[in-house]
Amino acid sequence: MSRRVVITGMGAVTPLGLSVQESWESLLAGKSGAGTITQFDPSSFTVQIACELPGFKVEEFIDKRDARKMDPCTHYGMAASQMAWKDAGFEDGGYDADRAGVLIGSGVGGIQTFEAQHTVLMEKGPRRVSPFFIPMMIADMPSGAVSIELGLKGPNFATVSACASGAHAIGVAFQMVRRGDADVMVAGGAEAAICPIAVGGFANMKAISSRWRRSSASGPPPTRSTSPRRPREARAPRGR
Repeated sequence: MSRRVVITGMGAVTPLGLSVQESWESLLAGKSGAGTITQFDPSSFTVQIACELPGFKVEEFIDKRDARKMDPCTHYGMAASQMAWKDAGFEDGGYDADRAGVLIGSGVGGIQTFEAQHTVLMEKGPRRVSPFFIPMMIADMPSGAVSIELGLKGPNFATVSACASGAHAIGVAFQMVRRGDADVMVAGGAEAAICPIAVGGFANMKAISSRWRRSSASGPPPTRSTSPRRPREARAPRGR
């Protein structure tokens, strides 16, 4: 069985904007979502810039009490999913909940929660680790939270393939609808990895840029110099 698959709705919260329209307009205008890290003090890090979500208010999408039991990764996934669901016109029904599922990919899941609860463990002992630690940290919680919020009872899991997680989620969801495993799939990616342990790890493996150009990013430049080193002059090989 092979069926035609179409995209019926979209949603996005990105460093370029808190909606699909705003993100697209910023992209066309050549705007950058990069800026000096504000979520923690980056002064001791070789990388001091990141793409945050300025202006994002979780209470616009999730009840405050519920939000406290979720990692920011899940907050972002739920916000974008709600936008896409509304954009598709499914708020008033028109679908079979048993054949509607969620597939949201995440490279590292709730790493901010992981870092925070590790600090609790080291400083206060195992009895103080939150009982919500595991459900806040695992990578498939955005998918789970969205399915609960929207009442979707079809396929539900996550793809974890580093930076390709979101793209893989969309591709797998497409295949599931095409072959008849589901009629509707909410698919995409969610990430919230701007925290000391993640930035430190990515910076030390040289996976993120330490360069800063005032003309291409918003906000003031980092206080420490991030100018590239001059290449060494070529030397003639020595004879033996």
